[in-house]
Amino acid sequence: MRPLLFAFILFPLLELAVLIKVGSSIGVLATLLLIVASALAGGFLLRIAGPATAWRARARLLSGEAPEEEMLDGLLLALGGFLLLLPGFISDVLGLLCLLPFTRHALRERLVRRAGRRSAHPGQSQSEAGQSRPRVIEGEWQRHDD
Repeated sequence: MRPLLFAFILFPLLELAVLIKVGSSIGVLATLLLIVASALAGGFLLRIAGPATAWRARARLLSGEAPEEEMLDGLLLALGGFLLLLPGFISDVLGLLCLLPFTRHALRERLVRRAGRRSAHPGQSQSEAGQSRPRVIEGEWQRHDD
């Protein structure tokens, strides 16, 4: 519930406060130009990074590997592009973090680590969860055809 509260109430208020503060410091026209420039830069970065990620995913598929990293990169690129299109400086910074390669890789690794922690079974440590084997129940069976 808290993330939704933040997303729908606090985030726009924070964006508005930062816009007002920046606008009063550098002027309205300069603030509007920065907002438009960040949206254009985000679109440009997304246009470059998106197809490159798609080609890497295609190459991994053709080599018989699953493109997990490329899928997460694509998700982060789409999120970054969306955030840069939103008016505001906080969303621009978050969008750039999703679009720049070195921060995107760090975010991807953090997401993978967090997903691994959540998938650990209760009563099992994280290291055991990553190294566990599937449980196999041995038994005998017979087919009886009627």
